[in-house]
Amino acid sequence: MSTQTLLTSLFQYKAWADEGLLAGLADLARQGPPDEYRMALRVFNHACIVDRIFVANVQRMTHAYTATGAQEPPLLQALAESVKETDRWYVDYVARLNPQELEESIEFTFTDGAPGRMSREEMLAHVATHAGYHRGEVGRILTRLTGSSPPDTFTGYLHQAEPARRARSSA
Repeated sequence: MSTQTLLTSLFQYKAWADEGLLAGLADLARQGPPDEYRMALRVFNHACIVDRIFVANVQRMTHAYTATGAQEPPLLQALAESVKETDRWYVDYVARLNPQELEESIEFTFTDGAPGRMSREEMLAHVATHAGYHRGEVGRILTRLTGSSPPDTFTGYLHQAEPARRARSSA
């Protein structure tokens, strides 16, 4: 399996898991305590902002972000639109990269002003793993308040996306 194939699968999985989490947040909005809902939105918004920052970084572009979070999170509908748009962008972007572009080292500046340098594939791996960490954080809030959280495992995604993976080969 190539790095590009793996990254494509990871970003497709991320989009799937983000969709589930957005549905869980919509449920929490209807039945959860407002302060807990706001905290969950803030956490997921942070993950989305970091995703957007790295959209710029992997393209060697500047961005307007001065922080990786916001005191007041956006409304769920606005956050959902941003998350979905960003997820589509990453899936499409990774599909267009060649191995040399994946390995290319890029200098950038963190929101605190510190310099950074990572390969494009390292940045993409960061986005995928960072988002998973924060989905887990929101998932814990959902589980504590509602008793469950949306599915969020790579294996779960792969088997839903490709049900034939559950079949045993007859060898």
